[in-house]
Amino acid sequence: MNIQAALDYGRSQLTPSSPTPRLDARLLLEHLLDVPHSYLIVHHDQPLTPEEEKSYRQLIARARQEEPVPYIIGHAPFFDFDLHVAPGVLIPRPETEQLVELAVAWAKEYGAETGLTAVDIGTGSGCIAIALAHCLPDLQITAVDISPEALAIAQQNGARLAPGRIQFQQSNLLQAIDAPVDIIVANLPYVTSSEWQALADGVKLHEPALALDGGKDGLDLIRQLLQQAITRLHSNGAIFLEIGWQQGKSAKQAAQGYFPKAEITILPDFAGHDRIVKIALAKP
Repeated sequence: MNIQAALDYGRSQLTPSSPTPRLDARLLLEHLLDVPHSYLIVHHDQPLTPEEEKSYRQLIARARQEEPVPYIIGHAPFFDFDLHVAPGVLIPRPETEQLVELAVAWAKEYGAETGLTAVDIGTGSGCIAIALAHCLPDLQITAVDISPEALAIAQQNGARLAPGRIQFQQSNLLQAIDAPVDIIVANLPYVTSSEWQALADGVKLHEPALALDGGKDGLDLIRQLLQQAITRLHSNGAIFLEIGWQQGKSAKQAAQGYFPKAEITILPDFAGHDRIVKIALAKP
């Protein structure tokens, strides 16, 4: 079996279980051989050793059982960098990149991002905090998570991708944040109890329930965060929350209950579904 035959085999094996079988087969082979995509193209006729072929078949078998490929290879992309991921943290999604972009746009519009402070709640892999650090060089960032396992992974990613830029702290939402901040960004668990049963096995069986399960209507932790944010957000600050695609109306109502004078906007994701709540307090 050469490289091209291995890719064809992987794609055919993963087609029933993966929406991206070609990409998954390629990522697994790149991981096994420790080579970039360009190498596979140039050396498509290079034969695998018997040991490499055996190992590749084992990786494909794991992926066929819907074990997420990012967990198998140990990393996942976010914007233009790669994050270390493991089963203790949620795999970053493209929708969360949009959450970051909106927070960055607000920071740039409302006044010389210099001196602004932000907190990333439920940081997981650290993807949001690291992206904010890349986009806003003067932003002071704190990233918190209730999970020690997740926090350790976030710290590892932060040390490699944004050294010295992020303060990491274990906290249940905002409990450990003493001083008010300008920006609160959070991708908290928002899967409803009924949606949990319908999740794909690759998500439900492998990704952490702590990072997914948001209770009966998916907004349990979001409501707790909003209540805490009343005393931890500057009077001209803003909150950006990722939500489920059917939660726009109820999330807006919840936000209005805690911040009745704020400008609250529900923004769509790239597919046109409700995905982000923006809560902007009035400028003084």
